[in-house]
Amino acid sequence: MRLKSIHLSNFRCYREPISIDFGNITTLIGKNDIGKSTILEALEIFFNNEIVKIDSSDANIHGGKEVIIECDFCELPNSIILDSGESTNLEEEYLVYAEDTIRIKKVYDCSKNKITPIVYIVANHPTAKGINDLLSLKEKDLQKIIKDSNIEAPLKGNPKMRKAIWAASDNLQLSLSEIEVSKAKEEGKEIWSKIESYLPTYALFQSDRSSQDSDTEVQNPMKVAIQEAISEVQNEIIEIQKKVQEKALNIATQTQKALKEIDENLANQLTPKFSAPSSTKWNSLFSIAMDTDEGISLNKRGSGVRRMILVGFFKAEAERKASRSNKKDIIYAIEEPETAQHPNNQKILINSFMGLSETPHCQVLLTTHSPSLAQELPTQSLRFINRDEKGIPVIYEGEGIIKDIVETLGIQPNPENQIKVVLCLEGPTDVIAFYSFSRCL
Repeated sequence: MRLKSIHLSNFRCYREPISIDFGNITTLIGKNDIGKSTILEALEIFFNNEIVKIDSSDANIHGGKEVIIECDFCELPNSIILDSGESTNLEEEYLVYAEDTIRIKKVYDCSKNKITPIVYIVANHPTAKGINDLLSLKEKDLQKIIKDSNIEAPLKGNPKMRKAIWAASDNLQLSLSEIEVSKAKEEGKEIWSKIESYLPTYALFQSDRSSQDSDTEVQNPMKVAIQEAISEVQNEIIEIQKKVQEKALNIATQTQKALKEIDENLANQLTPKFSAPSSTKWNSLFSIAMDTDEGISLNKRGSGVRRMILVGFFKAEAERKASRSNKKDIIYAIEEPETAQHPNNQKILINSFMGLSETPHCQVLLTTHSPSLAQELPTQSLRFINRDEKGIPVIYEGEGIIKDIVETLGIQPNPENQIKVVLCLEGPTDVIAFYSFSRCL
């Protein structure tokens, strides 16, 4: 599945509902504290709420405590198993919002101490009495409906039975409905978990992550690789510790036993006590370096180079996580990739992101303040965030936003329309004259 759009309500600065469409590459542009990072973080909460928690402060202070994050996805799977091990598809189950589009709505009650989202699928679903909740019924309940209604249909395979029941109805009364899927039913149906497994992997790289020279992550980004590797083999480490503890205590007990034969009083004063190294000590036992051809270690390179490595590590980590699951699609969200980068490196990054967005199963989301980065991007990929006369954030897209982006960033964000000219003038009055010519033109 690919992310098509997001709809936010009552989340931080977005009190009123707002929507953003996404393409292969999408860039959010606007002034500081306008709501660009909020969009990326809303997606982080939507996709990775087990890791990144929403809290009461995320609800808009003027809009109550209920936060709503909805996402539309396209390129739906041709077949999916929702229950009973039988293949079906989302369209046949009336779980689509529009053609080749599923809308997933998550509602967060921020008045609670523990915030667990209620998940809905918003779809054109049958609402006629008796056939509006077939997805929640067990096999025996579907069989009963078929028998009582004298419907000719197989009595095995829940999707087949639902399809037969709906087909036998004179009027399904299809209407836009919210179907709750976050609660498992009696038979342990996990409709949401089955659909969720097809959602993209979302990976967010933020500009305000550790970037000071004193930070461990920046001193040597490869230390993070050691930490990740150790976390993956933690179970094996625990087993090794158990075996070492068992062997060591055995040796200590034998030593105590032998000591009793020499001095029983001394032996009775001794008690074997085993201690294992902490996880931080395990990290210090290993190292990995990425030295340059000149022999200069990575942690001695400039902050911009180290940050480039962090971006590379972030990308590799996202791909590694996706490979461990059944998910094919990845969304790379990078906040202000130009941070600490020379303009040449900014061009390298944007070319990399553009190429990445053109590969199958990849989307790229960016925020930026950089004119040189924005000017390399296609106009249709840009989204401009500004506040209206009431101070409410509004999101704009299309050809009409170019002027606003020019005023915000100071450059035309379209390489086809750039005018690359250097004027060498003799004095300040000439500068004033050319400014006047420019206004006239």
